[in-house]
Amino acid sequence: MIVCYAAGDGLGHLTRLRSVLHTLRVGGPVTVVTGSRFAADPRVTGGLRVVETADLAALRPDELIVDAFPAGLKGELTVPPGVRTTHLARLLRWDAYRPLLPAEPPRFDRTFVLEDLDEAHLAYLREVSDEVLPLTLVDPPSEPVDVDGWLIVHSGPDAETLELVAYARDMASAERVRPAMTLVSPRKPDGLPPDVAYLDAYPACPPGPSVERIVTAAGFNAVRQYAPWRERHRMLPFPRTLDDQYRRAARARSVRSR
Repeated sequence: MIVCYAAGDGLGHLTRLRSVLHTLRVGGPVTVVTGSRFAADPRVTGGLRVVETADLAALRPDELIVDAFPAGLKGELTVPPGVRTTHLARLLRWDAYRPLLPAEPPRFDRTFVLEDLDEAHLAYLREVSDEVLPLTLVDPPSEPVDVDGWLIVHSGPDAETLELVAYARDMASAERVRPAMTLVSPRKPDGLPPDVAYLDAYPACPPGPSVERIVTAAGFNAVRQYAPWRERHRMLPFPRTLDDQYRRAARARSVRSR
C-alpha cells in the first residue's frame, strides 16, 4: 500500500498528489494522511482513502510519499523502518523551514523536484536522498471551465478571495474594459460584488475558449497549471509562512516577458 503524507489544511497538497499519482501511473490502494478541510470532497480526493491523523507504522505502508515538507509541516515526520520513501519537493522559504528539521531528518530513496528550488534547499535534498530527479506533472483529464470574460480562481480564505476579486476589478478599470467576471472557489465569500458570478468547480483548469483572462494567487498548482496560458494569466502572490509565492510569481512573470 502507498501512503501519502500531506501535511496542511489547504487544497494544494491534494491537487498536487492527484497529479503526481496520475503522472507516475500509480495503481493499487493509496491512503492520504492529511488535515485538509477539503478531504471530504470526493471531487478533490478522487476516490483516495483519506485519514486525518495516523500512526504511519500502523498503516504498514510499502511506500511513503511525503509532499512538500521533507520532515513534515513542523518537523514531526518519523518514517517507519524498511519503508521505501519518496519526497515531492516544491519551492519553500527554506530559511524559515530549515530550523524545523529534526536532528535526524528522514531520508528518501528518491526525491522528485517539481519546480526550481533555492540552492540551499536543493543541496539539502541531495544530502538526504539517494537520487534527486526532476518531474513534470501531468494532470488527470478534466472538462474545461468555460466562462465568458475573466476567470478568478482561489480556494480561500475569504479575505484573500475578495482581494483577488478587487485586484481583477482594478485591472479592468485601469484598462478601461468591463469584462464579465466569474469567481471559481469552493465557497462563495460574503461581500462578493453582485456583478461577479460565482461557480463551485473542481478542478478549475483547463480554461475554456471563452476565458479571456485568468486571475489567481501564486500557489504551486495555479502557476503550474495555467502556464500554457501565461499570456492571459495574472498573479497576486500572498504571504505564506513556508511557501514563497512572491518568488514563484516573479519567476513566472520573467518567463512571460521573454
